[in-house]
Amino acid sequence: MTNTSRKSLSLFQQFRQQIKSAPPLKTEESAIFRILVQCLVIVGIIATDIAAGTQMSFWAIPLSIIGGVWSWYRRKHRNITLKFFLAIGMLAVLSFFLLHLTQNLNDSRLVLAELLVQLQVLHSFDLPRRKDLGYSMVIGLILLGVAGTISQTIAFAPWLLLFLILAIPTLVLDYRSRLGLEAVDQSFKLPFKSRKASRNPIKYSPISFKSITVLIAITLVFGLSIFTLMPRFPGYQLQTFPVDSPLDADSQKFSGQNKGIVNPGYNNQENGTGSNGQGTNNNVSQGQGEVDDTYYYGFNTKINQNLRGEMKPKIVMRVRSQSPGFWKALSFDHYTGQGWEITNDKDFDTIRRDRWSYKFFLHLPNSAMKTKKVIQSYTAVADLPNIIPSLSSPKHLYFPAQEIGIDDLNNLRSPVGLVEGLTYTVVSDVPYRDRTALQKSPPEYSDKIKETYLDVPLDIEEKVREKTLEILNRSEKPLNSPYEVALFLTQAVKQKYAIQEELPFFDKDEDLVESFLFKYEGGISDHFSTVLTIMLRSVGIPARLTVGFAPGKFNPLTGFYVVKNTDAYALTEVYFPHFGWYPFDPIPGHDLFPASLEEDQTFSVLKQFWNWIAGWLPSPVANFFNIIWTKIIVGFISFLGWLWRFFSSGLIGTLVGLLLAVVLGLLGWLGWGQLRKLGYYHRLTKLPPMVQLYEKMLGVLKSKGYPKHYAQTPLEYVEISYQQHRDEQAEIIDEISHAYVSWRYGENGQNLNYLKQQLKVLVKSLNRRNAS
Repeated sequence: MTNTSRKSLSLFQQFRQQIKSAPPLKTEESAIFRILVQCLVIVGIIATDIAAGTQMSFWAIPLSIIGGVWSWYRRKHRNITLKFFLAIGMLAVLSFFLLHLTQNLNDSRLVLAELLVQLQVLHSFDLPRRKDLGYSMVIGLILLGVAGTISQTIAFAPWLLLFLILAIPTLVLDYRSRLGLEAVDQSFKLPFKSRKASRNPIKYSPISFKSITVLIAITLVFGLSIFTLMPRFPGYQLQTFPVDSPLDADSQKFSGQNKGIVNPGYNNQENGTGSNGQGTNNNVSQGQGEVDDTYYYGFNTKINQNLRGEMKPKIVMRVRSQSPGFWKALSFDHYTGQGWEITNDKDFDTIRRDRWSYKFFLHLPNSAMKTKKVIQSYTAVADLPNIIPSLSSPKHLYFPAQEIGIDDLNNLRSPVGLVEGLTYTVVSDVPYRDRTALQKSPPEYSDKIKETYLDVPLDIEEKVREKTLEILNRSEKPLNSPYEVALFLTQAVKQKYAIQEELPFFDKDEDLVESFLFKYEGGISDHFSTVLTIMLRSVGIPARLTVGFAPGKFNPLTGFYVVKNTDAYALTEVYFPHFGWYPFDPIPGHDLFPASLEEDQTFSVLKQFWNWIAGWLPSPVANFFNIIWTKIIVGFISFLGWLWRFFSSGLIGTLVGLLLAVVLGLLGWLGWGQLRKLGYYHRLTKLPPMVQLYEKMLGVLKSKGYPKHYAQTPLEYVEISYQQHRDEQAEIIDEISHAYVSWRYGENGQNLNYLKQQLKVLVKSLNRRNAS
């Protein structure tokens, strides 16, 4: 054997001897603590599965429980071999994590959750110490946090509540373990003899059910109060946005066969509609038919408005957005008499993204109007056509396909339908609706705009123009701009005509707009937008029909807008040179414009809670508080919003914000000191005179750096005073302290005036001492 081999063997033996001679680990002996920690991890895993739609619980929970049991029985062993294999497993898990991360660079939350679950399963086989259990507690908390960010429904809430119920007693046991207190149940006998007691000795539990219940109730009340009052500021401060896709990689490119729109609702239509599911222009836009009960008829290259029936409500999307709005899907340029179609569908561009990024750059025309960057993330809850809804003026699209399409009307299309579970994000520069600026927009249109968006069928053009001018002449003030004309005409159509629930089918040669204006004086909801569009065109104002989704119902608990298929409808978009397209909604019961940038969900939970409370209050009281809310609270919130925008606007705003924060911090500290003094003096006024005098003396001595410890008796403090002060000062402290003890415990009267004079002498002496 060589010298090198001998040295290596000697080092190995020394290392082995060191391991054997090392003191045993201090293990955690509380089985209750271990079980509660295991339950926290299980809740975190289940919450992540429910939020993300994964199935990690089926293998992770059983393995984690097995590991916890193994760890309990092997807690006093060193388990060197096991640690070696666990290290190998963790390296393998890390490798898998890095590989999976490269495939999900845009949203790594779920990848991180999977890593934590896998690490926890391995970690559960070696949990000897309290510190090891602490790591598992943290993993459970992180998993719950990841589930909270992924969840789009309130199905996450019960698991959050269960985690809280488990976490509080777990933290109590963790604290007891840190203090070195015995965590196991202890038995003790009653101080008096009893046969029953001797048979059933009382057991002491480290967890008091009553105190834990009270603590959970207090935590819930405070938590819900904070959640209700918490402002919902615009999110997405990071520049990596959610993108997820169950799309087949082979179907993520456009081909000659899939450049149309795939709307499953047209597959079962009669009267000549296409049945191949490709959404091509074979679908007719005229003839009688029934509305599909699931899919909105307007999502197609040709739409037929001679359909009757209703859809059955069904959730189709969840949208997280910084501002609500009309989730625009498609615009149409050509009116066919009983419907609309996209005539320039051949002018179709394909946009490809970079291989390493999901980001598509959309080079759409810019608006001269002031804009606001609005980020929206859409998740398909049900299968949808291959159109990509978004707010107006999208600039960037994060979409899980290799290519997207855009037609001549700037409609965005996916290569395949938006299948359930697909998530994508849009970044839009949404223009504000500045009425003053839009009134100044000149009625000067390009030849392309005139040719495309002023087209009216010749056989109804004159009739519609005369009717339109007749309505406009009723205005009490002059309409000097296309914007004012569009606004007045929208209000007039909304007020003059009614929704006809039992509208009969149109005849084959019957025109929708003509029948609406002169025969039925109304129609179904989408007919109003068609009529307004053609009326505007008849007086020389470019307009088009646009379909999409209303914002839906905002869920303040999740922060998502819940959109149903019945939220889909059509409105009119009007073109203003230099500013672009702006929507007008003539449907009765709708607002004149869709939800805009000014809509605020900052205190949405508080608003809903107040609406519930106001329903129980008398009208005068509710109106009074409504005035306070709208005038004072909303104004204050707007002011805070303005401050935030100023502070985050640049370097000067940041410096001013830091300076203001320092000043406010100083004022707050000084104010808190004054409040404490006022509270101290207010407390003294409620005490007996002798106690007031004694407390004042202690307060003076504390301010000079000689506090009395709470465990000291008055006479023990006197003994220390002779060591800290001069004799004349200590004698006064002694005299006042003995007087206090004599009054307190002997109920002897004291000369308060004399003692007050002595306290003044003590204060003057202490001040002179500090000054010298």
